[in-house]
Amino acid sequence: MSYGSKEIGPNRFRESIGRFYEDFEVGHIFEHRPGRTITETDNIWFTNLTMNTHPIHFDVAYAKKSEFKKPLVNSALTLSMVAGMSVSDTSQKAIANLGWNNIKLVAPVFVGDTLYAESEVLSKRESNSRKGQGIISIKTIGKKDDGKVFMTYERTFLIPKKGFSIDELANY
Repeated sequence: MSYGSKEIGPNRFRESIGRFYEDFEVGHIFEHRPGRTITETDNIWFTNLTMNTHPIHFDVAYAKKSEFKKPLVNSALTLSMVAGMSVSDTSQKAIANLGWNNIKLVAPVFVGDTLYAESEVLSKRESNSRKGQGIISIKTIGKKDDGKVFMTYERTFLIPKKGFSIDELANY
């Protein structure tokens, strides 16, 4: 695993987080921490920022009449948070996201819920067209603090091998 610091000069160290292609093994599961408790401000700001006008996210009187009896957290926000939680463990060194598949929203999320995530490595292969790079596919699961799964998805990304990352080549 490629976490920690690297010495860049006498008595000087630079944080270096993330994994290289060689650090992934099919079947490995990474539990992403810290978690994140959703606030009302998170939900309203994200909903307004993304121009989602559905009142279920910000109109308490409207939401009280729904089956949920309170506002739902915008699912695009929960997807963004869960994906963000996974970055340092999976794609911190990635060159590009190549695709998102099978996004499933299996339970509602509400203000006050604390979210966690974990990702399992589904596959890895060397790139056929890019020397020093590989392709990783993971399945990520979003869970509430009580263990209830609220989201799953698969993501594929292009990642460098050791010796071929920007931070190594550009002395970043």
